[in-house]
Amino acid sequence: MERLQKVIAHAGVASRRKAEQLIVDGKVKVNGKVVTELGTKVSQNDDVEVNGVPIDKEEPVYYLLYKPRGVISSVKDDKGRKVVTDYLPEVKERIFPIGRLDYDTSGVLLLTNDGDFANQLMHPSHEVDKVYIVKTKGIPSSDHIKKLKKGISHEGEYLKAVHAKVMSTDRQKNTAIVQVILHEGKNRQVRRMFDALGFPVDKLKRERYGMIDLHGMNAGDYRSLKPHEVKQLRQLAEKNVE
Repeated sequence: MERLQKVIAHAGVASRRKAEQLIVDGKVKVNGKVVTELGTKVSQNDDVEVNGVPIDKEEPVYYLLYKPRGVISSVKDDKGRKVVTDYLPEVKERIFPIGRLDYDTSGVLLLTNDGDFANQLMHPSHEVDKVYIVKTKGIPSSDHIKKLKKGISHEGEYLKAVHAKVMSTDRQKNTAIVQVILHEGKNRQVRRMFDALGFPVDKLKRERYGMIDLHGMNAGDYRSLKPHEVKQLRQLAEKNVE
């Protein structure tokens, strides 16, 4: 037996808090009867409806995809471009990406059908390390790196790296490899930060998400997350979320 709001959140219908509001507002039925009590628990055999629509109670699944460049972080694209779920054709559950990586960015992308888990990881205060490797046009100085860590205002948003360091430089080609760690996940954040400093990004890869990395994988490969990895990610996400 699980709490009703958790079942609704897991189905991807809404966040747990939104699910609680839907219950209080009388928008949820269990076995045909309106339920407004937040403590209600349901089983796999109970029929749950939200706004008159039955929810699917799939078993939760969790995957890691090594997203290639030139792929949309979505389950469908109206322009017919390749999407991340195209790389997991054998998965029958209705999975979706947790957050997104830009079209031209490669690396770690997590996918699930567990809406509650996804909402926890994407919570703005979760403080899960997202480690990026950036190839820049031009070589940032130590002052530029300090600015990344101090924070940059760009198009009305404050963008900040938790950590940043230059890994290597190529003076002949005038390029650098920089490691950047973020806790946020704002739209095109890494590219915008370097653009603001005057160093366009040539290549960008997310190398690690929490403790999840791409060890032994090639672009386009995917695998199921191990139970202990899911548990660790959940603990990271819950650490700073009330």
